Amino acid sequence: MALYHLSRESLKQLKQTTFEQAGIREREDLQRVLGANIDAIAPDCMVISEEFGEWSDSRRRIDLLALDRDANLVVVELKRIEDGGHMELQALRYAAMVSTMTFDKAVDLYSRLPNFQEGEAGARQAILQFLDWPAPDEDQFAQDVRIVLASADFGLELTSTVMWLNDHDVDIRCVRMRPYIFGEEIVLDIQQIIPLPEAQAFQVQIREKARKERATQRGNRDFTKYDLVLPDGTLHGLPKRNLVFQTVRFAIKSGASPEDVAVTTGLGRDRLWRVAPGKLSDSQFIEAVETKSVQDGKKFDRHRFFSGTDELFYFNGQTYALSNQWGISDLRGVVDSLILHYGKGLVSYRATDAE
Repeated sequence: MALYHLSRESLKQLKQTTFEQAGIREREDLQRVLGANIDAIAPDCMVISEEFGEWSDSRRRIDLLALDRDANLVVVELKRIEDGGHMELQALRYAAMVSTMTFDKAVDLYSRLPNFQEGEAGARQAILQFLDWPAPDEDQFAQDVRIVLASADFGLELTSTVMWLNDHDVDIRCVRMRPYIFGEEIVLDIQQIIPLPEAQAFQVQIREKARKERATQRGNRDFTKYDLVLPDGTLHGLPKRNLVFQTVRFAIKSGASPEDVAVTTGLGRDRLWRVAPGKLSDSQFIEAVETKSVQDGKKFDRHRFFSGTDELFYFNGQTYALSNQWGISDLRGVVDSLILHYGKGLVSYRATDAE
């Protein structure tokens, strides 16, 4: 969309320019002016620090650090370039770094602003007045950190990242600042583009719905435990993965090979097993499989396999580790098929405490 100058006689389109062409610098101009007029990009906020960088890596500095009316910290990052660069990643790092800030630290920072001359007592009173607090409340201070990214424009990678972060409850906003030439002056078109202000309430509802759906899905996860009845006794309270493991162990003790198990279940060797030559201890096995995985360009995650000392299987001079990634749908495909072939009439399972 273009920007126009309207008069009774004419409608003239203003020429868009860049901050660089207009001779506007990032720190000396944009940061200084916006710091003094923060409502233009972050309404209802109070700047408490400029160029904040009080951590071990002092080269990294927050352009503007502010408070909002809810006592949340607001990290404001400014860029004059056309795509925003990687400012969202930088701002996330800064948000994490300042997330533990205290009220007293905020007072200290505000008292040191170049144009503030009233000392810590004046700074404390100014912040309390802004928050409409009768007294400091550390329990309510900096409960969240918001992020405002202000740039001439934003690239697709950045906007995609910001929208994903918003969907996952990170309050991060993109404010576009486009400079235009108006005679001898510069006109700045400032608009929040993510999230769109007119759609913000609706987007909050959508995020809340998605959050509830994710919680419901987590709440519906099946945590049923099982009792496995074997000829020599019953194993009680087994999670699904352990039910699979113990059923495979029974089948192999009954004469099945690891390859037979793969064929019987119809899942195939690569889905079921990781294999290394020799009769190896758990540490030797992990080292051997990890080395082979690097050579093959495949990643081996030891946590996704039964690879403990008493969990490995040995057959024909080789060591096998069984996958531990099993869900409710695998009971019929793995457990039932192995019981049918190797334990019919001898082995059964039931949900723990089932009648």
